[in-house]
Amino acid sequence: MADTKREIERKYESDDAALPDLTRVPGVASVRGRGVTHLDATYHDTADQRLAASSVTLRRRTGGADAGWHLKFPVAPGVRDEIRAPLSDTLPDELAALVRSRVRDRELRPVVRLRSDRDVRHLLDDQDRLLAEVSVDTVHAERLTGGGGEARWTEIEVELADDGDPAFLDKVEKRLRKAGVRPSSSSSKLARALAETEPAPAAGSPAHQAAARTPPATAPEAAPRHKHRPRPDGTPVTAGDHVLAYVRAQRDALVELDPAVRQDVPDAVHRMRVATRRLRSTFRSFRAVLDRADTDPVAADLKWLAAELGKDRDQEVLAERLTQALGRLPADQVTGPVAERLAAWSEARHKGAHHELVAILDSRRHLALLDTLDALLEGPPLRKKAAARPDKVLAKAVAKDFRKLAGLVEHALELPPGTERDTALHEARKKTKRTRYAAETAVPALGGPAEEAVRDMKALQGLLGDHQDSVMARRTLRELAAVAHAAGESDFTYGVLHAGEAHRARVAEEALPEAWSSISRAFPF
Repeated sequence: MADTKREIERKYESDDAALPDLTRVPGVASVRGRGVTHLDATYHDTADQRLAASSVTLRRRTGGADAGWHLKFPVAPGVRDEIRAPLSDTLPDELAALVRSRVRDRELRPVVRLRSDRDVRHLLDDQDRLLAEVSVDTVHAERLTGGGGEARWTEIEVELADDGDPAFLDKVEKRLRKAGVRPSSSSSKLARALAETEPAPAAGSPAHQAAARTPPATAPEAAPRHKHRPRPDGTPVTAGDHVLAYVRAQRDALVELDPAVRQDVPDAVHRMRVATRRLRSTFRSFRAVLDRADTDPVAADLKWLAAELGKDRDQEVLAERLTQALGRLPADQVTGPVAERLAAWSEARHKGAHHELVAILDSRRHLALLDTLDALLEGPPLRKKAAARPDKVLAKAVAKDFRKLAGLVEHALELPPGTERDTALHEARKKTKRTRYAAETAVPALGGPAEEAVRDMKALQGLLGDHQDSVMARRTLRELAAVAHAAGESDFTYGVLHAGEAHRARVAEEALPEAWSSISRAFPF
């Protein structure tokens, strides 16, 4: 089985591989040598280096205390989550699954071999506790594909001890810098190896001819930027630029959250579902920018994915809500094994939903959806207004969504309490989300007014969301009460919880008119 470790480290390089006296680092009482270890690592990637492009590394390494397969995902600069699996001749299925959203149907193959002699030292405090591990690595890199070359270098790596204070690394760095050691120009050994072993284009090849025609770095840009593309630094300019930037961010979220969903990380399913909804809403809100003939089929697949994600997420929300409500009841209002039945219902539903969800993430339809999103971003179906100024186009889209929302809210408020009103409020909630996502897209271009709209929609969404959650909670409580009654158990507590949920729904409904009046008067578009 694989296990996960949070790795916090910094890399350095120096013209002189000798380390300074690290006992002069505040907090370090002694430095203990741990000897030299020979490490032999083979890194795997696709032919087009999809993992390297997203700073993900996958290697099989022998030597040292942690020989095996290592998969590393970036968390923040200098911070990575390393997932380890036992040493084997072939890539473990559990690790292959964690990179599927990036790799899709591409073959993973060895790309670089790194052989390192690692001279390790432990930095210890006055109680002989490990603060950090410092290693001097003499590295020999060999490209395994494309006739690439070899490279050699020496680097210094400082890795924080488990549960250590990251501020300690600042103290070590200060000491290293005083000794002339500088931070590494590469984020990882693999990144440096790929850069330094890149094969040169063969003389006369198209790549060689293209390189020969490339102007010096100081030369002016040869051709003007396409009017539908952001500036070279990525800054959006047109309405199309802003919409595509938002779409790209959500596509990236779908890809990057995939491993967390598979590992059942809390809130991962919710975040992936939100990204799916944001994409679908963006395609609907900005039809003046992106041609719906191309986006409607993608939106249909996104609706399917959101529904599959919802099976797990909705259950998760209900279980948490009902468990908290049960915990607030006085002891004399809890009769029968309510907590046990609720926990059993939650666990059984979650296990089944999670198993189904992983199968969805592995499905051809889901992987094809990711490919389609990639293709859409590579060759976006832009309409004429995509080239227009963002302030007018984006503001108009947000205002249009808000007008539709206003009609839904006002219709719901006219209805008497009951099932029909519940349904109308749920529809208003969905439109609130769409208006919020449209405003989010507009924030980089419109600033304050769009931020205000996002805040208003978030507040309204919370109010309507609490009402809808109450509707779903009451439905679940009726089902659980029926099961308990059939088993000969008391259903009294389920009735108490049901009454509490009905009260929460009334509170939300009573607060809605005033909240809506305030929001509608102040809406900036």
